[in-house]
Amino acid sequence: MRILLVGYGKMGRMIESLAGELGCEVAGMIDPLSSSGTDGPASDRWNGVDVAVDFSTPDSVVKNVPVLAGRGISVVIGTTGWEKDEPAIRRAVADTSVGVVAAPNFSIGVLLFEAVVAKAASLVAAHPEFGAWLNEAHHSTKKDAPSGTALMLKRAMEGAGYSRAIDVSSIRAGFIPGVHTVGFDGPADTITLTHTARDRSAFARGALLAAKWVKGRRGWFTMHDVLGLDKVDWRETDEVRSQK
Repeated sequence: MRILLVGYGKMGRMIESLAGELGCEVAGMIDPLSSSGTDGPASDRWNGVDVAVDFSTPDSVVKNVPVLAGRGISVVIGTTGWEKDEPAIRRAVADTSVGVVAAPNFSIGVLLFEAVVAKAASLVAAHPEFGAWLNEAHHSTKKDAPSGTALMLKRAMEGAGYSRAIDVSSIRAGFIPGVHTVGFDGPADTITLTHTARDRSAFARGALLAAKWVKGRRGWFTMHDVLGLDKVDWRETDEVRSQK
């Protein structure tokens, strides 16, 4: 399968290094900061490309995704910070033949962590004496704060039934790949759940998995679809519990 890298920073280079191992061939890159990446999304160089994998900038997503989709190239979007433009991008690709997988985090471990956090939130929701907080830490060059993953976790907690305030904080320092901690604090004890990324390879492998999965599909998807997690309801109703 031929893939196009949009953005050739740390994530783009990691994806390139793992592509062959996972059955993908890198056709090239779009990155104006690279001497070999100056061709835009409409270039004939990308004829025959199956999927573009985008880890670039929010402005690049808005500019490139509609063009790539219009020429029949599916897209995996790992860039964050473009959410305000999502309705317009969805409209632009709705009538095309491609699939788009957009996710704030492509780590399989993070997606499983989200499911664990949602389950914990559904249990704690019934105990009003417990408050909730969420902290995320990333390297000093990450621009958006809170991270897209933190916002994803917050939505998962709220969707699982936790309706009280959730305090969210961010750290930007050094070279931290990503640490997300969710806490529930009561009058006499604290529950904490933490996911720590040791390096970027987990994100790169997940993005390549998404690229292989979306080839030949049409529509707008998330990593939940790729992993089949949308088929699982993490909130047990009283009726379900009574049947056990």
